[in-house]
Amino acid sequence: MLEARKRPIGVFDSGLGGLTVVKELTRVLPHEDIIYFGDTARVPYGTRSAEIIRSFSEENTRFLLQKRVKAVVIACNTSSAVAAVHLKNKFKNIPIFEVIEPASIEATEKGKKIGVIGTYTTIGSLAYNKSIKKHLKNAEVFGSPCPLFVPFIEEGETKGKSLKIMAEKYLKGLKKQKIDTLILGCTHYPIIKDVIEAVMGKGVTLINPGKSVTGEIYKFLKENDLLNNQKRNGDIKFFVTDLTERFTKVAEMFLGKGIRKQLEKVEL
Repeated sequence: MLEARKRPIGVFDSGLGGLTVVKELTRVLPHEDIIYFGDTARVPYGTRSAEIIRSFSEENTRFLLQKRVKAVVIACNTSSAVAAVHLKNKFKNIPIFEVIEPASIEATEKGKKIGVIGTYTTIGSLAYNKSIKKHLKNAEVFGSPCPLFVPFIEEGETKGKSLKIMAEKYLKGLKKQKIDTLILGCTHYPIIKDVIEAVMGKGVTLINPGKSVTGEIYKFLKENDLLNNQKRNGDIKFFVTDLTERFTKVAEMFLGKGIRKQLEKVEL
């Protein structure tokens, strides 16, 4: 039987946005092995019904459990908002981490006028609003859906005039509210952090949920004696439901290294 601490951490997302979480995990927990699952055939999740999102998220979790992971990370704000409670009730024998709660806590430590950007489903669920208010009752929370950011990022369009114009349109309302903190409520968004930062201007603190949840995972693994104590750096394996050259190029560009040898297409 594989020793628990030697098992990999499982991460899933609707596409490549979850790689921002993987990037943080490898920075903070360099000795951990990671299994990444990107449901690229069904991206984006943000326009889907809650029922479908829960169904997809359950399938993704089952895939990771087949890989004998020691924890599951929902590296998708939409799934975190809609399916986290469902998954935790369904799979009680595995620790499951979502990105909304840790990002909300960090945001309330940084400011009181908090903006949240994400998919229609994430913003419409009010999951961030509820979580933020739970930790800071007098916080003001303003949400703004940014539906076209994900397809732009998935197509490798991570800078340029069109993206900037789109960002200015989406963020205009939040700028008017003079927010002091902005949660990047989709794990894709840190990939275009520079564009968002330029549009929002100085004085607004950006919260990366990938960083927030990584801190929570590190704490949990340490407290439960589940940290991998191997001396070498961990291995990462990437599984996707649809494999395109564009996905591979964008993923490699973002991670700063080749992943083709560790990348495999699978069917659920």
